[in-house]
Amino acid sequence: MALISPSRRLRRTPFSEGVEAAGVKAYTIYNHMLLPTVFRSVEEDYHHLKEAVQVWDVSCERQVELRGPDAARLMQMLTPRDLRGMLAGRCFYVPIVDETGGMLNDPVAVKLAEDRWWISIADSDLLYWVKGIANGYRLDVLVDEPDVSPLAVQGPKADELMARVFGDAVRDIRFFRFGWFEFQGRSLVVARSGYSKQGGFEIYVEGSDIGMPLWHALMEAGRDLDVHAGCPNGIERVEGGLLSYGNDMNDDNTPHECGLGRFCDTQTAIGCMGRDALLRVAKEGPIQQIRAIEIAGDKVPGCDRVWPVMAGDKRVGQVTSAAWSPDFKTNVAIGMVRMTHWDDRTAVQVATPEGRRDAVVYEKFWV
Repeated sequence: MALISPSRRLRRTPFSEGVEAAGVKAYTIYNHMLLPTVFRSVEEDYHHLKEAVQVWDVSCERQVELRGPDAARLMQMLTPRDLRGMLAGRCFYVPIVDETGGMLNDPVAVKLAEDRWWISIADSDLLYWVKGIANGYRLDVLVDEPDVSPLAVQGPKADELMARVFGDAVRDIRFFRFGWFEFQGRSLVVARSGYSKQGGFEIYVEGSDIGMPLWHALMEAGRDLDVHAGCPNGIERVEGGLLSYGNDMNDDNTPHECGLGRFCDTQTAIGCMGRDALLRVAKEGPIQQIRAIEIAGDKVPGCDRVWPVMAGDKRVGQVTSAAWSPDFKTNVAIGMVRMTHWDDRTAVQVATPEGRRDAVVYEKFWV
């Protein structure tokens, strides 16, 4: 495709200097920021992620901060997940829905205190929706985007690298929990989370000025661990069934269609904007849902538009993400499939840009 012209509208990050020095080969645009997508090659980056450790510039995971007496009330208005039992120090994956129950985002909510939350968002302008709710209901809460830029450390050697920089106590952080850790006199939130199935951490770097000092510290400490600059990997993401908002789902889809019904406590999530609509969906059930799809044949091309899923002459769904998996030696894909054909091991066909391919629908992803 044609090159993307840089401008100040496409925001650089506190780590862009390090990303460029590491030889980034491609970017995408995510929340108006540069997000690296390739360093050596997609497949080389894939193998390295599974074998060693990578440092990812994921500053594009912007934070929507809620601060004030009504912060917890506003947070519950946004999601059908019941947050009443959530303690400070926890991270929850939360579907964010509108009044119709449609998905607006699928972020991680970080509860810093009862009156202070960060919503670590996927690719959408969620800030404006949250501001609108807060103002429309005259809530006593400040909603803004703080100077917080996440840096991820992912891979099987992530624990060792993080311990060298932040101390051994970082190893004790449980999954989707966080702690406060010192770096150069600054206290930073460090969570055991990340957009891969390989394990690791996300460091919420508060203050752009320490971005590159932290980047250099991690790279220096991980030299003998074969640390590399990396990024969310398209192959590994699809293998693990990690959904991409705007790609695999949008506001036309409910959480139940996206396989996120387990994160909806619709009966008890009192105050959620889309609760009434989702109560109906929960009762009736979805008519389509996200599924893993294996596509036969040689490597499929890049999936930058939907590919119809066909049963004979009838369209029964669509593929939204696809890639060749070197480890599983097949084409792996994420798709939305109608209930008539979503049962495990149902045979279908996928209309790729190179013609129809035989395919199989699975209930579970590869990892």
